[in-house]
Amino acid sequence: MVEPRLIIPRGAWLSGLVELRRRGAGVHESGAFLLGRVDGPRRIAERWVYYDELDPNAYSTGVCVLYAEAFDHLWSLCRQNDQSVVADVHTHPGAAGQSRADRENPMVASAGHMALIVPAFARGPVWRHRLGVYRYEGAHRWTNFSGWSARRILTTGTIA
Repeated sequence: MVEPRLIIPRGAWLSGLVELRRRGAGVHESGAFLLGRVDGPRRIAERWVYYDELDPNAYSTGVCVLYAEAFDHLWSLCRQNDQSVVADVHTHPGAAGQSRADRENPMVASAGHMALIVPAFARGPVWRHRLGVYRYEGAHRWTNFSGWSARRILTTGTIA
């Protein structure tokens, strides 16, 4: 499989992180789906849809949990705006490694889906090489692009 590219315009990336930090309030996880377009191996994010916009109780357990109705709303938004889910992103309290629940319950269980994990509830500067960056391969298998590889995969700047 070709190495993926996820492109998030700089302003959207920074405001999205601020919003994740605000929604988690430093005490629980928060997350969002990134909607946009897929162009070959490139996934270009155009809009953030936060989990609690899809389900007001998404953070009630302290971790991100969504049920079928939230996904119905998500797919409806995608159809209305002619967009796809290009990635999901959520915060963790500490490091950005995938939890067992993350590995076993992908937010979108389609091969090629990208999942980002932001450490420290998105507090302070968020460096790409500190993110968890994962591509779902199917059958609960993932490719890990975290660490310095994330800088190759994730662009948080201009779309080229």
